[in-house]
Amino acid sequence: MDGTLVDSEPLWSIATFEMSERLGRRLTPELRERTIGGSFRNTIAIAAEHAGVKLNDQLIADNYRFTVERMQELFATRLTLNPGARELLEALRAEGVPMVLVTNTPREIAAGSIRAIGEDFFVHTVCGDEVPAGKPSPEPYLHAARLLGVDPSTCVAFEDSATGMRSAADAGCITIGLPESDDAAVPAGVRTLQQLHGSRTWVGVTPADIEKWVV
Repeated sequence: MDGTLVDSEPLWSIATFEMSERLGRRLTPELRERTIGGSFRNTIAIAAEHAGVKLNDQLIADNYRFTVERMQELFATRLTLNPGARELLEALRAEGVPMVLVTNTPREIAAGSIRAIGEDFFVHTVCGDEVPAGKPSPEPYLHAARLLGVDPSTCVAFEDSATGMRSAADAGCITIGLPESDDAAVPAGVRTLQQLHGSRTWVGVTPADIEKWVV
């Protein structure tokens, strides 16, 4: 979802930097990069270590609540779909392709983004707090395949972060990456949209293109 379908990573950056400042020290851009695609606990652990703060349950809960409320505000006022995303979702739905949205974001935060994208595009949605382990564990994608009643190897996953790509690839999905730059980490065995389509955007991508890429 984040970064793949919607332009939410800049919004996550705002909330993540603000949360790190609440802990006492603003994350560096390099450390912020390490939080992309990960869980909230991963993010707050990185921020706390950077700030020299020892985490406890209350501190985690307070900053989780801050992040939830800040992201809800940002999603309600600034969220936009990536170019070509809605057109591709509409085309896949028209072809009868069952789609599952798989995100590391907790349901409480993700709900607003899912509504903005269009809940009716998806037969299921899997959020980070609904599986035993989030990405980069393969469990979110294994769970999505179970919900569909199919083998993961028959699924195509699109992911922008190295964390997400690793999750999908380790689950056995055919994985296509949408890294934001040429030098971004791409796990072995993952092809990128840039390689396949000549662009990092969904503009012009059709269901026939995806079928051709994965056959």
